[in-house]
Amino acid sequence: MFLVYQPEGADEPKRWRYDPKKLMSVEREDIERRTERNFAQFVTDVIQGNSLCRRALLFTFLRREHPTTRFEDVNFLWDELELEYSRQEWERMREAVLDTQHGDQLAASLTLIDRELQTAFDDVAEEGKAPPPTAD
Repeated sequence: MFLVYQPEGADEPKRWRYDPKKLMSVEREDIERRTERNFAQFVTDVIQGNSLCRRALLFTFLRREHPTTRFEDVNFLWDELELEYSRQEWERMREAVLDTQHGDQLAASLTLIDRELQTAFDDVAEEGKAPPPTAD
C-alpha cells in the first residue's frame, strides 16, 4: 500500500510505501499521542479515511525527509492525499473474488479490480503474499 501526496501545483505525486509494521517505535508512539488512539485502531482508521489519522501519517513521512516539519504545518486538501493499493495487493484481491463471488457480483468486482490494475504501482519491496496492513 502507498500513501500518495500531491499538493496543488505539484507536477508529480510523492509516493511512500505504507506498511504499519515498518514504522519505528518512536513514530508509532508519536502517532498514538497525536491521534489519541492505540496503534491498531490508528491503522484501521487510516484505511477508513479518518482525517486526523491520515494527517498524522503524512506528517510522519514528511518528517522523515524534513526533520524540522511541525505537525501544525501539515495541512492539505482532502483530494491531495490518498491511499493506493499496490499491484500485488490488487492481484490478491482479484484471486480472492474469483474464489468467493459469482455472477453479476463477480463481474462487477473484476471490472473494478482490472481497471485499478492498469495504473497500480508495483511494490518492489513486497515479498510473497503479505497480508493487508495490520498493527501487529
